[in-house]
Amino acid sequence: MKRFLLLLFLLTGWAVSAQENQNIEIQHVRYKCYPYLQHVTETSFTVIWTTNMDAVSWVEIAPDDGTHFYNEVRPKYYDLRGLGRRPIGRLHKVRVTGLEPGTTYRYRIMMQGVLNADNRKSIVYTEGYGMDILHHKPTKVTTLKKDYDHLKFAVVNDMHEHDSVLRADFKDARGKYDFVLFNGDMTSSIDKEEDVVTNYLSSAGELFAAETPLYIVRGNHEFRGNDALKWYDYMDNPGGKTFYTFKYGKFFFIVLDSGEDKPDSDIRNLGIMAVEPYVREEAEWLKEVVRSEDFLNAETRIVFSHIPPEPNGWHGNRMVSELFVPILNEAGIDLMLCAHIHKHRVDPIGTTDARFPVVCNRNQTLLECDLDAKRLKMDFYDENQKIWKALTYKVGSFK
Repeated sequence: MKRFLLLLFLLTGWAVSAQENQNIEIQHVRYKCYPYLQHVTETSFTVIWTTNMDAVSWVEIAPDDGTHFYNEVRPKYYDLRGLGRRPIGRLHKVRVTGLEPGTTYRYRIMMQGVLNADNRKSIVYTEGYGMDILHHKPTKVTTLKKDYDHLKFAVVNDMHEHDSVLRADFKDARGKYDFVLFNGDMTSSIDKEEDVVTNYLSSAGELFAAETPLYIVRGNHEFRGNDALKWYDYMDNPGGKTFYTFKYGKFFFIVLDSGEDKPDSDIRNLGIMAVEPYVREEAEWLKEVVRSEDFLNAETRIVFSHIPPEPNGWHGNRMVSELFVPILNEAGIDLMLCAHIHKHRVDPIGTTDARFPVVCNRNQTLLECDLDAKRLKMDFYDENQKIWKALTYKVGSFK
């Protein structure tokens, strides 16, 4: 009997140990949000992604010279948000610097899942996993050139988590655009953090944004939900704010945060909004932008704002009219591209307080823009991805 009990004990222990080992073995680190590019400059870029489990990660870079990625040890870039310690987590953000302008590089994301981190004693990792394993080859990124004579970019807005529509709009977008911009309200609210990923970012990375820079405008619906404040964790905007600028040569772009559409005191804002002081701070920043050397030397100046200006409209429209439009009127702007109203609308000069045309793209539809030093051509697509309207504007008239 004693021998039987001892044998039973040993077999039970082996079974438990085997089960524990099996549980460890079946855990593999994988993408939850596909990688997407942000803040691409002449010498740098940021790539952001999420994983299905805690992990440490890095990015490796190689020139696009035909050599195999394993031809030599490639430079590694780490997530520096840990301020000297590599962060363990599910959100990964790596900035790659020291690159050459107008140059194509191959990059691959590498990561190791963390099964257990026992304070200062040990860290147990999973098998490593990389982007080249997913795509069977490294992904490419091209730094910005010092000058451009032509740009092609795309804009969508007010998707409100219609991911299937987003996927239809961008099903053939890989390598097609110089950049893509999401002009606000991509989701109806951010009730939980993963909404940012599942509602649009993962699809963007899978379809185009692993190779094409993605710029994102905050809409009024991105102010809503318990995890609304975590929205910016998934961004890397120039200047570190929700309002920013970027440029492609002498094509200069301003991204505005137009805030909520109702006053802070409105009962539906639940007493937690402080949009008005934030937008006033933004207006002071805008005054500095239009005095900057990059802005003054620009040949074309385009503004993105989710909410359009409208002095007699809702509170959000009025704030854009009162705080931003006077500054932009004096500075000289070619065009403002807006969203929010869920329909196509063109406000020519003289129909609002703006001394520049304002164009609103309707919800859940693709707008393609073709820009050179003389004109901006816009093609508006319908739900069947067919062009239903086209507009052309002369640019550079402020000079």
